[in-house]
Amino acid sequence: MTSSHFAPARLTVGIVSAGRVGSALGAALERAGHVVFGVSAISDASVRRARARLPESQILPAAEVAARSELLILAVPDAELSGLVAGLAAAAVVRPGAIVAHTSGANGIAVLAPLTEAGALPLAVHPAMTFTGHDEDLTRLGNACFGITAADEIGYAIAQSLVIEMGGEPVRVSEEHRTLYHAALTHGSNHLVTLIVDAVAALRSALAGPGLLGQPLVDEQPGGLAERILAPLASAALDNALRRGPAALTGPVARGDVAAVSAHLDALTALDPRLAAGYRALSLRTAHMAGSDPGLTDLLEDR
Repeated sequence: MTSSHFAPARLTVGIVSAGRVGSALGAALERAGHVVFGVSAISDASVRRARARLPESQILPAAEVAARSELLILAVPDAELSGLVAGLAAAAVVRPGAIVAHTSGANGIAVLAPLTEAGALPLAVHPAMTFTGHDEDLTRLGNACFGITAADEIGYAIAQSLVIEMGGEPVRVSEEHRTLYHAALTHGSNHLVTLIVDAVAALRSALAGPGLLGQPLVDEQPGGLAERILAPLASAALDNALRRGPAALTGPVARGDVAAVSAHLDALTALDPRLAAGYRALSLRTAHMAGSDPGLTDLLEDR
């Protein structure tokens, strides 16, 4: 039997809360024909987002949203999820048979146990993308994978159908591997931002002072000269890494150039010891991956 047999009918959807993720998923579900009747929104930003993205939805208390939902989406931060689930379970507001899906990457369905015990169908549906709160979020959903975890094959089929309806690609993640899944995504996205911001800071310092005729001044504003220099190199490196894996490694660490790396560490330490520490840690990991000269590994471990 294929998953199409389990494609959900048009559902009455409630969302807690109307943050960047919840409002984007709500808009995507409405495009697919579901009805988002209500959302909870507490902050001014969430209220504005709900009114902009889901103008026909009512802004209601979380308990009322839960009580009326056939599909209840819990789109709160990871740290708030277990408390919200416990509160909804204690209030006995989620109807038996309701689909309850959270959007936390770090959690599987175990966190939903209090609602599952009350008869809800638990799903973990995590979009593996960064949400900005702007229009591009909905466009990016079309290229996003969703890590899904369910209690049984029917649950997986329902989650798969919902994700496909929203334009995403569903990917099965087992309950026991949710933490590893989330750690991998965090390492590859959040730490990439840290890496790029550090590299831009160092490049700005390297470019400070008089430039060529017509060259723009280097300042602290995003999108400046340093970013324009780094952008094509970083984009090519990311593309190469995704397509070629470790074979994409280039540069002085991969070549085992001890003198160059040592000079880099000296220059970066003079600029910012914390930035230099990040370079050293990533260089050591790169050296291990590339099987570099043991002398380079010794240099990086001794620093």
